Amino acid sequence: MSARQPRVSVIMPVINEERHLRHAVDGILAQDYGGELEVVISVGPSKDRTREIADLIASEHPSVLVVDNPSGKTPSGLNAAIGRSTGEVVVRVDGHAMIPGDYVRMGVEVLDETGADNVGGIMAAEGTTDFERAVARAMTSKFGVGGASFHVGGEPGAALTVYLGCFRRDALDRVGGYDESMERAQDWEMNLRIRQSGGIVWFTPRMQVTYRPRPTLSSLARQYHDYGRWRREVARRHPETLSLRYLAAPLAVLGITCGLVLGIAGLVAGLGWLALLGFAAPAGYLLANLAASAQSTFAAPRLPWRSARLLPAVYATMHGAWGTGFLRGGAGS
Repeated sequence: MSARQPRVSVIMPVINEERHLRHAVDGILAQDYGGELEVVISVGPSKDRTREIADLIASEHPSVLVVDNPSGKTPSGLNAAIGRSTGEVVVRVDGHAMIPGDYVRMGVEVLDETGADNVGGIMAAEGTTDFERAVARAMTSKFGVGGASFHVGGEPGAALTVYLGCFRRDALDRVGGYDESMERAQDWEMNLRIRQSGGIVWFTPRMQVTYRPRPTLSSLARQYHDYGRWRREVARRHPETLSLRYLAAPLAVLGITCGLVLGIAGLVAGLGWLALLGFAAPAGYLLANLAASAQSTFAAPRLPWRSARLLPAVYATMHGAWGTGFLRGGAGS
């Protein structure tokens, strides 16, 4: 990339984002980037005033363009926005994302410094309620989500995937954009294709985006169930990507389920040894969960008790839903 500042296109796939859209676009337009910048908003069929607000913003700012996403699916919205964008660099931002003022500039700088095709940073989960704070703490812990740098942080370097992304356009053209059959995990899957084509995906802790967790246990369960199903679809298409990290949750679900069945059978049959053997798996997970919850609570900054007491349920929901979704599979069929 040359010394001059390249033109940047920020793409936003949105649906039902009436509450957050203007704030998100204002954050983009206020970037301290010195080069040309445009915003392409791809709007899906919404039940609120999202399209009206998007059109109003575009009428106020010549650098904002609105395009249709009839399917409402994220990958098709991303591709529609990419297709209408003109930048040499393409930055993905969600409709409710809160990016810092130096986000675009930092992304372009890291692309230039590293020669990578895509760079991204930390998904900085922050909650505003007791429950959201518990989820945010779980989403930034290794027990909750594994060791992915974009969740838990770490040193800069090549990565399997990153949160959102700041892409070179020629890399997107090279791999054909997002796979529109991947309703979830489309970022992971496209970053895989970028890496398979010889490109580099780079993580940097210098880039952070504030993320608001799901507000209820049921919505969190649906989110992680979908994550698990679509990660299974990635594994079906690309079996070489499977690792113990991705099998941990489904194996835990299987172990706990089988253990409970054996334990109950042992109690019914009066076989104490079988009951002890069966209940060992769920008891082991419970102890690990409580230990991780305690550790997460006292990690700086200390989590308030009202949120800390919810951590065991949050961890169990994330692991159980993800593992069950992975075992269920069938997301792409």
